[in-house]
Amino acid sequence: THQFHPSDALDHSFLRMIQQSKPKSGTSYPCTLSFTRNRCSSGFLQHRKAAQPSFGIDWATRHIAAISRYKSMKLSVSMFAVFCSAARVAAFAPGAMTRTAASSSVLANAGFQAAKPVMTRWMATVAPEAEAVDEVIELPTNEDDDLLRIRHSSAHVMAMAVQKIFPEAQVTIGPWIDNGFYYDFYFPETTDPDTGDKIEARKLSDADLKKIKKEMDKIISKGYPITREEVSREEAERRIKEINEPFKMEILEGLQEPITIYHIGDEWWDLCAGPHVESTNKIPRKAVQLQSVAGAYWRGDENREMLQRIYATAWKEPDQLKQYKKLLEEAKKRDHRMLGKKLDLFSIQEDAGGGLVFWHPKGSKVRKMIEDFWKDAHEDGGYDVVYTPHIANLNLWKTSGHFDFYRSDMFDQMDVENEAYQIKPMNCPFHCLMYKDELRSYRDLPIRWAELGTVYRYERSGTLHGLMRVRGFTQDDAHIYCLPEQLEDEIIGVLDLTEKILTRFGFDKYDIMLSTRPEKAVGSDEIWEAATTALEGALKRKGWEYAVDEGGGAFYGPKIDLKIRDAIGRNSFL
Repeated sequence: THQFHPSDALDHSFLRMIQQSKPKSGTSYPCTLSFTRNRCSSGFLQHRKAAQPSFGIDWATRHIAAISRYKSMKLSVSMFAVFCSAARVAAFAPGAMTRTAASSSVLANAGFQAAKPVMTRWMATVAPEAEAVDEVIELPTNEDDDLLRIRHSSAHVMAMAVQKIFPEAQVTIGPWIDNGFYYDFYFPETTDPDTGDKIEARKLSDADLKKIKKEMDKIISKGYPITREEVSREEAERRIKEINEPFKMEILEGLQEPITIYHIGDEWWDLCAGPHVESTNKIPRKAVQLQSVAGAYWRGDENREMLQRIYATAWKEPDQLKQYKKLLEEAKKRDHRMLGKKLDLFSIQEDAGGGLVFWHPKGSKVRKMIEDFWKDAHEDGGYDVVYTPHIANLNLWKTSGHFDFYRSDMFDQMDVENEAYQIKPMNCPFHCLMYKDELRSYRDLPIRWAELGTVYRYERSGTLHGLMRVRGFTQDDAHIYCLPEQLEDEIIGVLDLTEKILTRFGFDKYDIMLSTRPEKAVGSDEIWEAATTALEGALKRKGWEYAVDEGGGAFYGPKIDLKIRDAIGRNSFL
């Protein structure tokens, strides 16, 4: 009898014994493994390579079957761990197979057909999160014109409510965002009219948000018409000075004519290009919720005024708000900062500085598995893996154009023997140096180089967020050197590789954007046109639908952006 400790999971020696075993033909023994759910699952994952090179349903089938046939080991405990392991390993199976279906396949092929009814019941009790994710309703986006109008008008109504309750508040900007809108307000110091004493600038609280929402509901219920007016620049300046709104004056300076103003009845107005609903009662007040208050610098400049930003969400129907709140609850369960600490995967050590990630032993194992998969996928795709330094002479970054176009996101330089050196924000110039290091023939092309390159970028402390916004990170980076006539085929190869990696991690829903030449860019019109045409051609050959983001490209070239959707419907750009 082999004794297991919960921390052992499936240890290496046990798996080796299973692999080396030779059960009698036709003999089958029921098997059980007495570990906790998580440890057993992690054991299968941790020893996947030691146990069997392949990974997925076939692997799980062979090893669970091997366990069941291993005669010399008298195992008799609960089937619980086998089900856990089957479910966890099967979850990595490629294709559209659900976890339950994959688990059934694993257990059935391993000779556990009789256990299927039990397994199904177990799946129903231990995986409620998975079932909840399957039931996620796809919420509308800002591409829905009606929803966009609701959000934009809700922002104006909120600003009007704030200034009704707090007359000293000055409005700045209030755009719509992915799941709602926000508005930035400036609260200056005021003077007590009776005593003449200075009163500190107001800091909005949760109680204030409730007051604001209550006032919004009143405005909405009154059904004020929302109307558009075109005015001259001089007239706009006159009106802004009349109500003493200096931030609006700055906004006006950056606007091109015609200057448009939107009014809520005769009581409130703001500079705005629209669009809006026809009247405030077109806003479903029960589908609007104020969420939080945060600080933000005017124009993103820490040397300017500190503003207070109210975040809110708005939808077309109350049921959509309910679904969105459910997604927020699911997101809290999946907050990577909380999970990273709870599972002892990584940490941010403030003594070392914000935005710098420390990978703990358990997190490092996960990272190594991902990196090994990344390396194998790239080598299978014809890439060679390279490694480059972390710093270089500043002249390299001037030559590449990064210093001119990207300086604000780079750390300050360091002095090395009276020469300026730069810690790298990108890997691109290093690969180009390697390529030009020798004379090459067209017969050598295409050359594909890939690197997991660690880069460092300056981020303000207020923008840092777990692993999502950091100052040092390792990125999947690659450069392909090819002939012009090879360009489109190579792009298709990149898209195929991207699809392969994303789908392996469960990202099978994504939106595609073709981002074109920005206002500030390097290179000739001919090169930009050829590159953009190649990207378009590759997308069409792939049969992928895409939208065009005019001016959204990098300074050195156009690009294809993928917005992935996670298990609970959140979108993120890659």
